[in-house]
Parts: sequence; structure tokens; C-alpha cells
Amino acid sequence: MKFMKLGTRPDTFFTEEATRSVISDIPSDLVIRINNINFLLHQFSLLPKCGLLQRLCSDSEDSNTVTVELHDIPGGEDAFELCAKYCYGITINLSAHNFVSAFCAAKFLRMTEAVEKGNFVLKLESFFNSCILEGWKDSIVTLQTTVKLTEWSENLGIVRRCVDSIVEKILTPPPKVTWSYTYTRKGFSKQQQSVPKDWWTEDISDLDIDLFRCIIIAIKSTYMLPPQLIGEALHVYACRWLPDATKITPPESSVSQTDDVAENHRKIIEIIVTMIPADKGSVSVGFLLRLLSIASHLGASTVTKTELIRRSSLQLEEATVSDLLFPTHSSSNQHYYDIDLVAAVLDSFLLLWRRTSPAPIENSQSMRSIRKIGKLIDTYLQVVARDINLPVSKVLSVAEALPDIARKDHDDLYKGINIYLKEHPELSKADKKRLCRPLDCQKLSPEVRTHAVKNERLPLRTVVQVLFFEQDKGSRANDQRMSAQEQLLSRGKQIPLVRDELSKLQLEQHEQTAPLEGIGKTPAPSESSSRNHQKMKRTDKKIALESEKKVVREEIEEVETKDGGSSGSKINAKKMMKNRSGSDHSRDKSRDR
Repeated sequence: MKFMKLGTRPDTFFTEEATRSVISDIPSDLVIRINNINFLLHQFSLLPKCGLLQRLCSDSEDSNTVTVELHDIPGGEDAFELCAKYCYGITINLSAHNFVSAFCAAKFLRMTEAVEKGNFVLKLESFFNSCILEGWKDSIVTLQTTVKLTEWSENLGIVRRCVDSIVEKILTPPPKVTWSYTYTRKGFSKQQQSVPKDWWTEDISDLDIDLFRCIIIAIKSTYMLPPQLIGEALHVYACRWLPDATKITPPESSVSQTDDVAENHRKIIEIIVTMIPADKGSVSVGFLLRLLSIASHLGASTVTKTELIRRSSLQLEEATVSDLLFPTHSSSNQHYYDIDLVAAVLDSFLLLWRRTSPAPIENSQSMRSIRKIGKLIDTYLQVVARDINLPVSKVLSVAEALPDIARKDHDDLYKGINIYLKEHPELSKADKKRLCRPLDCQKLSPEVRTHAVKNERLPLRTVVQVLFFEQDKGSRANDQRMSAQEQLLSRGKQIPLVRDELSKLQLEQHEQTAPLEGIGKTPAPSESSSRNHQKMKRTDKKIALESEKKVVREEIEEVETKDGGSSGSKINAKKMMKNRSGSDHSRDKSRDR
């Protein structure tokens, strides 16, 4: 930080209540009133250097003591005291912290070259040009102090010149940066590493949002920095001034202060959104989603939230589950996760996807994109399903939004449903059916189907669907095997080579069944007992249904009516369910005996 020292005399100003005076043997003949402070000074010290006081004192009729009111002086009583001390030759120290107020007050008092050579304004301008504008942090601090005197600073060109100086240094190639800067990222050491490209982002994040916008707009207009670097500056500023999306709590203050803070936060987020470069990937999707969560909490404008939803949907493929996990801040919702925002982003993505990919082809970029989103959403549902206050309707709003082709299989969706059922044991039968509505049993892997038929938390209708599909699949497999054998036999009549292969196949089957025939010759139970044993063996492979037979028949009829299928498979499913009930009854009688 640069300083300028002016004057050699010791400080003789003293304050007594609301009066500031100068220790002197000469009585005061000039009273300056600023707000509630009275300055008792001398005309011979101030008038030679202050053109304004010369005119005001010349207009006064009282020649002994002149009273002047300067309530509108920029910088107030502190800035005027600096100018007064300069007139008395008292030592003053100027820096980036007090330059703006001193310069504006000196301009107001007309302490220019036209009044006296080498006056205060000239020395302040020299300090501004040679020290402040040449420094990095001095320019930023000076620019920040202009917030209190915005109109004066803009009219005197202080804001514009500071912004130009800062932008010029930002556009300097990193290897040529020689001045001190703030960079507190983990793992970075100024002594060991070269200057990072985003070395400037932390320092300008101390600025007011309007001044920060001036710098970003000036940088963007040069087209010299990549959009990602500008996006990083926005990210650093948002982290500096906006509340954490995962830890938003009302501040412990009065209502008016809380409203002021919220209004300032709304202003910041709305300006940041307008400055995000249009280039896709200029900021991360995680950053966009955090901004969306904060904007929703702060009650930002609809335009801001709509733009964030649109930008987030464009990069949704890059998101991770943790990016989607932000809390809800609505007092009407008791659940923790804000699923409504995720559903809004997903809807926006699907709208764009359908518009650009009306008929996606397997292994195309469009198909890979929607499959990736399907995987992301199903994994997200597995996490939010643990929220005990999350209603079924919220889960369905996200799960059913995806088109059928978004899921190559339904294993992840099944896991999410199973977790939700486990965390919500008091769920009604109707809600369980609604929850399992988007689940397609035909898209479950064999391992998951095995788990599903044993899952007591699933509604009976879903279990019946799984069993029904298993039977239907087995029936089709048998039909295919029979068809293949008939084709081979028909071809065997025409091609001798095929006949030989059939003979070999039959021989192998005979060799495999021979040991079984030998086993059949050993002493065995009665024919009726053997059939019961085989029947029990088959039913042991299926999970026992604990509902009553009437409920089972109703569920089977409901599945048949909705899903259709071959009549043979329907009969097999009915028989299997009947056998399952019968076997349960037989086991109960055996235990009773």
C-alpha cells in the first residue's frame, strides 16, 4: 500500500464536545459548520488555498467572525479536516483509503492551481496517477471507497480510471505479473509455483457488486480472456458474498436488517446471472445449481430462476448426484431435499432433448445422453428416498418424468423404490402401488428379479408381475427350443451332415440320462410321495406368498388384464401361485402333525 505524507507541523487540532479547534494564540475568526460539528478556524490559513471560502467570506457582511455552513461537502467533517490541516501545514498521511474523500472535498473547496500554485488538488492528482493507479491493490481499495461518493467519483473520473487500471493489469500475461496479489487456494505457494491464470479473482471479489460488474463487463468487451476464466471470477465472487446453499439460516437480527441483507443478496445473484458468459461450460453445472437453490431461497425474480434452470439443463449431463442435493427452504415443506427444483431442471432438459432428438438411435450421442441422465436421476432417487418426510408424489414426479428409453434397465430404479419402502414402513398399500407404477419388471436383471420375488416390502401386485414375467419368459424359451429342434429335424431329412449331428446330440442326451435311469432303479418311495416331493422342490424355488388365495387371484387377474400375454403363461402363473399356496398349507399341516 502506497502513502503520501504532506505537511511538517504537529497536529494541533483538538475536539471538545461538538467543536473542533486549533491550538493558537490568535482567536478564531472563521466558523465552519458541517452537520453537528463546528470548526473554529482562521481565515488567514484557509482562504488563500480555498476558492470557495474566499467567495463565501467576501459575501459576508460581518468582517470580524464569518460563519459558513458546508453541510453538503463530500466526505463530511473528516474530509474537511484533512483539507483544513493541509492549509495549516499540519502533517497528514494520504493513502488509497482516504484519497477519494480528500480529493472530492478539495475539489468542492476549489483548492486548485487557479487559487494557489502547488495546491492540494494538484498534489492529490499526482499521488493518484503515480502511486494509486500504478498499484494493484491500491486501485482496488480506492475503487471500493468510491461507493460512499458515487456521483462525485464518477464525475471526477476516479471510477473510470481505476477500472481501466485494474482491467489493464488483469489482461497482463501471468508470467509478467510482478505485483502482490491475494491467492489463498489450497496447495498453492507463491514461492514455488508460477502465477495462476485466475490470480486476480480473489482481490476484485472485495468490490461492491456494481463495481465488480463494471470490471467484468470491461474484461468481456476485450475478448482477451476465455469464458471459463470469467466464470471462475463469478464463482469466487458468489462464494464470497452469497450464503452457502446447504447452510442457509435466517440471521439473528431484526426484521429490517434481515430484509436488507436478503435484498442485497438478491441483487448480487441477479447481477451474477446476467454476467455468466453465454458459452456452454463457462461455469460448472454444480455452480449453476447452487445459484438456483440460493435464488429460490431468496425469492429472486422469475427471469433469474428461469435462466438458471435453462443453463443448468444444458449441462445436466455433467452433474453428479451431490450437485443435485440441495435442501428445500420452503416453510410449507417438511422434507429436506428440494426435489421440485431438480424436477424443473429435468423437465427443461427433456424439452430440449425431445426438440433436438425426435427419434434417437441406439448408440447415438442422443441415446447416450438420455441414458446418462436416466442413470443420474435413478441414483439421485436412491439418496433422497432416505428422507422420511418425502412424499410419494415427489418421487413419482421425477421418476416418471424420464421417457422409457432413458433406462436400459430398471435395476437402479428398483433400488430406489426398495430404499424408499424400507425407510417408510408405514406406507399404505395404495401408495406402494403408486410408487411401483414406473417399474417395468421386464427390464429387471435376473439377480434383481430374484431379490424382488423375495422382497416382502413390495406390493403383491409387483411380485405377481415379476413371477408372471418369469413364467412368460420361460414359456417363450421352451417354444423357441421346440421350434429349433423341429427345424433341425426337417433339415436332417435333406442334409446327411445334419442327420449325423442330430445322432450325436441324441447320443449325448442318452448318456446324460443314463445315470438318472440307474438311479431310478434304486429303492424309492411310492409314486404319490415322489410326485409330492418334486412338487415341493419346484415350489421351494419360488418365494412363498403370505397373502390369502383370494388376494392372489385378484392380483393375477389385474396383471392379466393390464399386461396381456399368452394364455399358457397365464395358466402357468395361476397354477404356480396355487401350488405356492397349496405347498404352504401342506407344510402347515405337517407341522401340526
